Amino acid sequence: MLLTFTDAAVDPLWSGLNLELRQGEFLAVLGPNGVGKSTLINTILGTRKLTHGSVEATGRVGYIPQQRIFDVPLRARDLVSLSAAHGVAKGRKAPKEVVDKLLARVGATGLAERRVGELSGGQQQLVRQAQALAMRPQLLLADEPLLSLDPGVAQRTVSLFGELKAEGVGVIVVTHDINPLIGLVDRILYLAPNGHTIGTVNDVMQSDKLSQLYNAPVTVAHINDRIVVV
Repeated sequence: MLLTFTDAAVDPLWSGLNLELRQGEFLAVLGPNGVGKSTLINTILGTRKLTHGSVEATGRVGYIPQQRIFDVPLRARDLVSLSAAHGVAKGRKAPKEVVDKLLARVGATGLAERRVGELSGGQQQLVRQAQALAMRPQLLLADEPLLSLDPGVAQRTVSLFGELKAEGVGVIVVTHDINPLIGLVDRILYLAPNGHTIGTVNDVMQSDKLSQLYNAPVTVAHINDRIVVV
């Protein structure tokens, strides 16, 4: 098992969470703002403590954070090299071919020699993807990874997640929109103001289920192969 939550809680956001994630499983984390979706990711990373219960992640963890513009005096290549060199003997750098392969896999070869601060937010996200892959993750965490990406880059990112899943990587994606990812999702963890639920897309994305979680009428409609919640 890659990840196990046991009776876990972060008061006052969520509680009573029992969840296991296996190799090659794709979990989408949904819910409105303020219910602790990013907090869930942080408990796995160890940057936020649980107030009750336990969380255990085994193996290497890669992390793609939410998009935030940052300016560092490094080229994209240098930033990815620092991640790829993790665990390498002090003073050594990751081999150039390793960095080139990582950048190529996320579609960022053309960004290699550019300073990170000169890149757009979407381009910086590609660099973050390469950094996450540099960890050779067995578990990949991604917080709103498609936000602000143009459609072509977003589709490529979804394809990358599919490749990783097929390779046996467990993937957890926090998202506001499940539709671009729906073909990959095995289960949903839906966090809401009145609790949470875990299940398949068909189990969770139901009007009665979400109405119970929100304690208010919610309609889930299926329109042209898209799920719309109103």
